[in-house]
Amino acid sequence: MLKVTLPIVAATALLLGACASTGSNGKYNKTAQDGAVGAAVGAVAGAVLAGDSNRAEGAILGGVLGGAAGAAYGCSRDKVCPWSSNNSHQSQLYYDSSARRNYYIDTASGDTYWESGEFRSGR
Repeated sequence: MLKVTLPIVAATALLLGACASTGSNGKYNKTAQDGAVGAAVGAVAGAVLAGDSNRAEGAILGGVLGGAAGAAYGCSRDKVCPWSSNNSHQSQLYYDSSARRNYYIDTASGDTYWESGEFRSGR
């Protein structure tokens, strides 16, 4: 079963990654690329670590987690993540006294993000 499952999972992850949109002007190139690589590696690792009876579930979970981690890493390399201090639209750090938390403002969209990167509010 392993000989059949792993190639199918790997091929599916690579094909899905190849279809990833890079947005306007290719500003999400590394986000798409790293997300696809993360999904492929995560799917294979999940299938291997899951054991004989749960390979498909392990591959799916590994692919999703790996894809999300890879995309987050790629987003920071593209310098377009709203929560990234490398983002050219990033503002200085502000403090919300009622929530007792720091936040940033994306000057391009007006959206605000907590210091952790979690969405805070939009226009």
